[in-house]
Amino acid sequence: MGENRLLQGRYRLLDLIGRGGMGEVWRARDESLARQVAVKCLKPPGPQHDPSGTRVLRERFRREARVAAGLTHRGVTVVHDFGESGEVPYLVMELLEGRDLSRLMEDNNGHPLPVDDVVDIAAQVAAALAYTHRQGVIHRDLKPGNIVRLTDGTVKICDFGIARLGHDLGRTARLTGTGIAMGTPHYMSPEQIGAAEVDRRSDLYSLGCVLYEIATGAPPFDLEDAWAVLLAHRDTPPRPPRDRRPGLPARIERIILDLLAKRPEERPHDADELVRRLAGGRTASESGHGSGPGPGYVPTVVTAPVPVGAPGTREARLPSWSRSMTTGHKAVGTGLCATPPDAGAALTGSWTAPTVSPASPGSPVPSASLVPSASPASPTRPGAAGAAGAGVAELAAVAVRSQPSSAEAAVLTARHREGLALARHGRWAEAGEVHQAVAAARAALLGPDHPDTLASRREAALSLSRTGRSADALRAYTEIAAAGARVLGPDDPDTLAARQETAYVLGRLGRHAEAHQVYTSVLAARLRVMGPDHPDTLRCRHNLAVSLSRLGRPGESRRIALEVAAARARVLGPEHADTLVTRYEVAYALGQSGRWEEALHTYREVAEARARTLGADHPDTLAARHETGICLGRLGRGEDALRVYRDLVVDRTRVQGPQHPETLRARHGTGVNLGRLGRWEEALAEARDVRALRERALGTGHPDTLVSRREIAVALSWLGRWADALTEHRRVAAARERILGPGHPDTLASRHDEAHCLEQLGHGAEAAELYRRVAVLRRRPDSGGC
Repeated sequence: MGENRLLQGRYRLLDLIGRGGMGEVWRARDESLARQVAVKCLKPPGPQHDPSGTRVLRERFRREARVAAGLTHRGVTVVHDFGESGEVPYLVMELLEGRDLSRLMEDNNGHPLPVDDVVDIAAQVAAALAYTHRQGVIHRDLKPGNIVRLTDGTVKICDFGIARLGHDLGRTARLTGTGIAMGTPHYMSPEQIGAAEVDRRSDLYSLGCVLYEIATGAPPFDLEDAWAVLLAHRDTPPRPPRDRRPGLPARIERIILDLLAKRPEERPHDADELVRRLAGGRTASESGHGSGPGPGYVPTVVTAPVPVGAPGTREARLPSWSRSMTTGHKAVGTGLCATPPDAGAALTGSWTAPTVSPASPGSPVPSASLVPSASPASPTRPGAAGAAGAGVAELAAVAVRSQPSSAEAAVLTARHREGLALARHGRWAEAGEVHQAVAAARAALLGPDHPDTLASRREAALSLSRTGRSADALRAYTEIAAAGARVLGPDDPDTLAARQETAYVLGRLGRHAEAHQVYTSVLAARLRVMGPDHPDTLRCRHNLAVSLSRLGRPGESRRIALEVAAARARVLGPEHADTLVTRYEVAYALGQSGRWEEALHTYREVAEARARTLGADHPDTLAARHETGICLGRLGRGEDALRVYRDLVVDRTRVQGPQHPETLRARHGTGVNLGRLGRWEEALAEARDVRALRERALGTGHPDTLVSRREIAVALSWLGRWADALTEHRRVAAARERILGPGHPDTLASRHDEAHCLEQLGHGAEAAELYRRVAVLRRRPDSGGC
């Protein structure tokens, strides 16, 4: 296949993105529908290929393409089309924007993934397998390279059915010596190795191998000789994952070891059972399955490569085709010694919650929700725990009975956890829909003030806050805090968490004085109940520092933030995400005090530390880089700032997409610095582009959209187009007055801009009256908010 080749007059191959033993994968453009797709092409037959084998290959490819095209699940790659170009069959699939688990592990320097990510990936893959197994389709080659995590957090399995094709052809057409892969030894089940009958439980074993690797940093049998790996799968119990990563939760270890049982009947019965166990925290003893080999089983321990034909290897139990295999690609190649104990555990401790959004540095991190352990009973329908489409009507149907069952509670718990996973990946609108549905169902099932109902209501309110619906969130949190105080007690951690979120939303509404009062009250309770060094107490002190800075008291804010940063470094570690968030706030207070050089130095240190611990592309790392651009601009180093912002736009576009709010924020910074350099026509064009994109993505009244409108007005003013600038400033002022109130500082700033334009246009009396009204409003004690 050549570059820019057109298949069937429709699919134009653009660039090669993958190559395997059986073919190539190209990024392509569907000329008919004007969309990007992925095209997988089988290798053309070579002269050494048996013609009958080639016919089998093409027929099997057609059959498996039809099977794959019939799978419709959010966790399975979508197949759009199938055809042949000459003698080369091809498959057209959705183009996935993300990284497979092998790449994720490589990018993480071979260290295990955070525990929350391991559980989330396991749950999504299990849900996809539950669906495909019900369709009668078995993957047979599940491995990290075939599992892709998209940029929005969705996990998809690739190559359904195609791996099965390679396996079958290798055995029936005698093509084992021609380079066709037989499967990757590190992830093959014992029955697959022994050429026994393979069913859905073989996929579960392979998934266990994948989970073992992403949870510990190495596959269960990390040997370099393929034969030794195969024998180990057959004979050797895997080393317990917690021997390699002590911080891994015991229940996750139990699930992985159960998946790796040598005998299929000792594994979870099916993927639906795995979904329920992941959602409900069940153990092997609860599920009725054994935790290891059955009575009388004596393993043959393999600790080094075993020569073919060596005594005691029971060679006949391994098929002949396996003898020439290499180990193939595994996600990491560092081996066990290179994996530090509990790598990544610093970010997954029991007190650590989702990372602060970069759009609001210093915003409070939501506390963990109260989620009850699920009952061993099964959900009311297969796969309910992992299904993404259950809505209000479905959940309400669960709750109509007068006596709640443990199965119904388990369904709601699973859905609650799904909402939490969506929130972890920044999908706040979807998370809010899930939590609102669960809250309604729990209210009907358990009562409106039950702790579980309050937990779902609290998460729904958090989603309102994170999607910009601050007024709605404030009402919700006020009600939840009152109910929590009544049901759980005023000093209960969940009650305090709701009150703390109330303060955060007050700050978002510009009501910083009220926010400061709530934070002070909550801090007193946290000190009394939890002590000064508890992470929740430190989080509240951090938020208090934020409120002080927003009240124009940067000195006090910086003092408290420095104390919190020192305490967090002592309790959590100097490069823990929470420690770095507070150092970020120290830098903010320095900038607010006009100490821009010190602020720049601190932001750079935070950016470097976040790149080391979170990764160069993590949103928090990118946020710190954004702040370095702000500091450079404030220091008059416009050219340096412009370079920072342009690099940031490229990185954010690649990681988050061109219309993500933070990508647009970086583009806004680019425009601001073009203006600082006197390049006002370019600045105006950039501001108009960003405003149009923000209007579509965020709405006309969103604060970011209004900031872009103001930037347009500023550019028009510098270009001497005062009448046009006046029109824009008036639009911004009217919108801010409607949304924030007439006395909000941002509204008053816009009215001041409006007055300045009037003055420049010769309307002195009108300008003077507007200046006077602004001054009166600024003197009012309640001018800080709506």
